[in-house]
Amino acid sequence: MATSREKQLTLLAAVLGTSVVFLDATVTSVALPAIRGDLGGGLAGQQWVTNAYLLALGSLLLIGGSLGDVLGQKRVFLVGVAGFGLTSALCAVASSIPELCVFRSMQGVCAALVTPTALAVIVHVFPEDERARAIGTWTALSSIVGVIGPFIGGVLIAAGSWRLIFVLNAPLVVVTVTLIARGVPASASAGTAGRLDFAGALLAAVALSGSVFAVTEEPARGWSTIVVGSLAVGILGAIAFIAREARARAPMLPLSLFRERNFMIGNLATLTTYLGLGGVIFLLPVFLQQVSSYSPIQAGLALLPVTSLMIMLSRRFGALADRIGSRLLISLGALVAGCGLLLLVRVDQRADYVSGLLPALLVFGFGLAMLVAPLTATVLGAVEEDHAGVAAAVNTTLSRVAQLFAVAVLGAVVSLAFANRVDATLRRAAIDAAGRAAITRAKRQPLGAASLGGVRPGERILLRATFDDASVHAFRVADAIAAIFVVSGGLIALAGVRNPRRMVAAELCPAGALCGASQELVNTGQPRIQDRGFVDRAVETPSRQVAR
Repeated sequence: MATSREKQLTLLAAVLGTSVVFLDATVTSVALPAIRGDLGGGLAGQQWVTNAYLLALGSLLLIGGSLGDVLGQKRVFLVGVAGFGLTSALCAVASSIPELCVFRSMQGVCAALVTPTALAVIVHVFPEDERARAIGTWTALSSIVGVIGPFIGGVLIAAGSWRLIFVLNAPLVVVTVTLIARGVPASASAGTAGRLDFAGALLAAVALSGSVFAVTEEPARGWSTIVVGSLAVGILGAIAFIAREARARAPMLPLSLFRERNFMIGNLATLTTYLGLGGVIFLLPVFLQQVSSYSPIQAGLALLPVTSLMIMLSRRFGALADRIGSRLLISLGALVAGCGLLLLVRVDQRADYVSGLLPALLVFGFGLAMLVAPLTATVLGAVEEDHAGVAAAVNTTLSRVAQLFAVAVLGAVVSLAFANRVDATLRRAAIDAAGRAAITRAKRQPLGAASLGGVRPGERILLRATFDDASVHAFRVADAIAAIFVVSGGLIALAGVRNPRRMVAAELCPAGALCGASQELVNTGQPRIQDRGFVDRAVETPSRQVAR
């Protein structure tokens, strides 16, 4: 039995460990324009700075949880946090986009260790009657990082350099490592879990990296040999992954889970919805800084209404879903969030915040708060108790994979829409060689201030206006597609979700897969809700089932 001091230190370590990872992800999105200005790389480079991290995280998240079961949650948590600090230092001294992407992928590997084990240590230390409150505290405090993260990033970038956002992790990592080493008890279950599905993890990484590389690089390279080959490797990797998981004794992703209707439909809705959410979260800060001339601080504060509404309303909508059912709230939430994104289509180059951005973001945040908790609870309630942990891990992983593909797909959409708009506008214009070279450079770096050096003054005015117009057009097209994804997720839920076989309280997963709160929710020991004929009995999922 852990002492009161150990419980307090464990909770603080879990909050800080998750916050380090979450803070890094939020501030990096704000720093992308500054990184581009310093290291170059264009939109494709910005995509890979984000995707390199998400690719490693999404591919290894399940394995990270399983390592905790085999080697001990405390040990893996400690290694993950320390490794994240070290790789953050490497990111801070990167001298090129490829080098930064390599270090970002190493960060993703460490984050895959931290994300599941940060909450697993809470489960091991807190008894059942205290666990739900501890997880609720973790969720609330971790969500605050989502509010202050972009602002902190903007301040650091404005005050010095984008490199400071990675240096910021150092003191937090030192404090967290100290807390873990001195305050977190070792887990009793270390070494009791089964074998790890390393082959499945490798094939998943191959499938994702091949596909994402092809989608990300196609706008710049066209259907070249390397793009086609990469796509083929991704498809073959996906086929091999499915075949492997169907035969493996301890699969990373048990395919039998997808026979459950709500698990299948809920995860499909998650995948579709997060395709929209991830794309907008990536594109909006880039657009505001590179097209609308927002400062890093202003761009960082732009999404404040969304995260604030999530914190204030998610638990309330979760409680409402527990009373009336999740299906309606998921559908309405996705519809409202999609409408908020469609309102962003009105944004022009000036991007006035009060009249343009704020109303759209308020509607978007309201819908997101309505959507996330009921959707997570539906997925968790779709399977039997002995598979609840892996169901939560799969849902969290799919949300990360969706964000990964969102950045790649919507980035490709932006590049294509930008190029088509420029060609259509300048089809009849007489452009000299210097102007044509500027057009080629601009197409390689959409949503940015293209270099117009050497262009005649008259053509310079025309090209600048054309590039600005094409950037706004490209953002609107991508935003509209993101809205369609989000609304489609709601329609999928409306058509397919049914009452779950067991009830998981939506009120207890306010942040859902956004920050991984669902990962250990199934182990809170809370009684199910006695509603619609379900029997009220306690959840007794062993902690070692998590993220298997």
